[in-house]
Amino acid sequence: MAAVFPTLMIVPTGIGCEIGGFAGDALPAARVLAAASGCLVTHPNVMNGAALYWSDERIFYVEGWGLDRFAAGELALRGGRRQRVGLLLDAAIEQSLRDRHLQVADACRATLGLEIGPVVTTDVALGVTLRQGESGVSWGSLERPDALLRAGEKLRDGGASAIAVVARFPDDSGSEALQAYRHGSGVDGLAGAEAVISHLLVRHLQIPCAHAPALAPLPLDPQLDPRAAAEELAHTFLPCVLVGLSRAPDLIQSASAQPGDLLATGLGALVVPEGALGGEAVLACLEQNVPVIAVTNPSVLQVSSYSMGLEGRVVAAATYAEAAGLVLAMREGVALPSLQRPLPGLDVLTLAQD
Repeated sequence: MAAVFPTLMIVPTGIGCEIGGFAGDALPAARVLAAASGCLVTHPNVMNGAALYWSDERIFYVEGWGLDRFAAGELALRGGRRQRVGLLLDAAIEQSLRDRHLQVADACRATLGLEIGPVVTTDVALGVTLRQGESGVSWGSLERPDALLRAGEKLRDGGASAIAVVARFPDDSGSEALQAYRHGSGVDGLAGAEAVISHLLVRHLQIPCAHAPALAPLPLDPQLDPRAAAEELAHTFLPCVLVGLSRAPDLIQSASAQPGDLLATGLGALVVPEGALGGEAVLACLEQNVPVIAVTNPSVLQVSSYSMGLEGRVVAAATYAEAAGLVLAMREGVALPSLQRPLPGLDVLTLAQD
């Protein structure tokens, strides 16, 4: 097998992708891409399956803001470390639900051997509000971002090298949007607000962070879509976050990178949904001429290669399995046109006559 071929996989949060729009349902695709590339960089939205997770030394777990900065060349990724994961709890979480999350932390310590702590509760409730844009994309806001950042600083100063955040999200068990999501359509209404929380912390602290919402349990639904099932297996979404953060790479300023650190200049390819080509990381990769593989993966967005005027600069793939095959071909140095029939014609140049 040829040397590793670092590949970036993005499935944007809160846009309702058919693959990756639910709880960790892009994880099988990530596993295949990691095997094909030998080194996959992706974000928690891809890897988090609530009580389910998959630990793979070939996969770098990088929060979205840090991932954008990595793609832009500002940050490098330094793997190989086991993080001490601090736990940040929203003061709005009621005692019984707080106890459930603390039990998850204890279970991960006792069963998986993770280093977790310290634990900090915000001095005031964070005040999470959920919203949905006209396009259908989910987003949200915090009433007290200052409380979030104070608690994050306390954890960092207390020795945490990564932070798992648990914020109390509004319960809306009877909403039509939630029922649609549980039955396999619509958008994850929590994802946009989760991204706001993690982005704020990572930008402020420059250490790995990820979020798990605190919610009351939902009533049993026998008609649940398989992609939504992972979210209903336990009392919390925290286990996958603790596991992912425990082996997340350090975020290093590119100017301070050392041999062995991964820089954007070392990326071999980007894999992204065909309708989600307008993101910051995608544009950075295009600017740096990183090959972009656009996978058919419908969502509420329609920012396609056609609408962006990128025909000829993006390689299309019908499935993630096909994308993995393309990554493997590039890793092995196989020219992609050689896999097509009929073969494209040779470019023939002529010299001007005197």
